[in-house]
Amino acid sequence: MVNPGGSSQPPPVGTGSLSWKRCAGCGGKIADRFLLYTMDSYWHSRCLKCSCCQAQLGEIGTSCYTKSGMILCRTDYIRLFGNSGACSACGQSIPASELVMRAQGNVYHLKCFTCSTCRNRLVPGDRFHYINGSLFCEHDRPTALINGHLSSLQTNPLLPDQKVC
Repeated sequence: MVNPGGSSQPPPVGTGSLSWKRCAGCGGKIADRFLLYTMDSYWHSRCLKCSCCQAQLGEIGTSCYTKSGMILCRTDYIRLFGNSGACSACGQSIPASELVMRAQGNVYHLKCFTCSTCRNRLVPGDRFHYINGSLFCEHDRPTALINGHLSSLQTNPLLPDQKVC
């Protein structure tokens, strides 16, 4: 398994009885023909699972993603942290425990989820418009929207989204 962002390589596995590896998931000895290595630990294939969807990561690919102690499949990593794990507005990293806002697959810090025109923070319950990568509060929506000329519009009631599975 590849751990994006981690560069550690597994130590060589010996052949003697002293070379038994312990699984970081269940704590048992690994006697399997194949074992996985990520987050500086060895794992049984059946024990290395996505913290969110519980998919066995050895069966769905050759990579896994880690952040704040969570082990994630690619799908859940992107769902929780976006493609980069960074806020779409400011570009700074978003801690795994932080509440976030989402729009069209983009992830934002709460403080960064603001109207592009007036810069007021959008809060749960507010209606907003997402147009060409920009957020607009109900008051500052573009004039063309009022006249019904924008077809690629996303209008949403705003709901908070917590980074928990």
